[in-house]
Amino acid sequence: MASMTIKVSALMKDKFRTEIQCSNPFVIDQPVAAGGNNEGPNPLEVFLSTLPACICAIGRIIANQRKIKLNKIEVKTEGDIDKDFLLGITKEGRAGFTEIRNYVTIDADMTEEEKEAFLNDIESRCPIADNMANTSKLIVDIV
Repeated sequence: MASMTIKVSALMKDKFRTEIQCSNPFVIDQPVAAGGNNEGPNPLEVFLSTLPACICAIGRIIANQRKIKLNKIEVKTEGDIDKDFLLGITKEGRAGFTEIRNYVTIDADMTEEEKEAFLNDIESRCPIADNMANTSKLIVDIV
């Protein structure tokens, strides 16, 4: 197994502004109505956006490996979450997304069956999909 470690860090600033340090730093925030400055997407949007981005990236990797002329992949993703649980109004349910739906359009010279097989290959190799579908060991320590 060829293992690698991906590292990112977050620093909370004023209100809900959180500065993310990674290969291309960015800001996560909350909308003004939720007490933020709307300087970036909120954490739920960032989390949810990683799945369609990974589907696109893995699709490109597979297409390059198989020398498939892939013009484009478009993914529309939506997820349902219990807002009352998130806000602490209820303790019944769960904090995470209860369902995540992806609507994928593949623009390539493939039959529908080939597109289905291609998408299945993408899903099986996508680390984000794997982490959403399976449990990873999560460690949180105070340092």
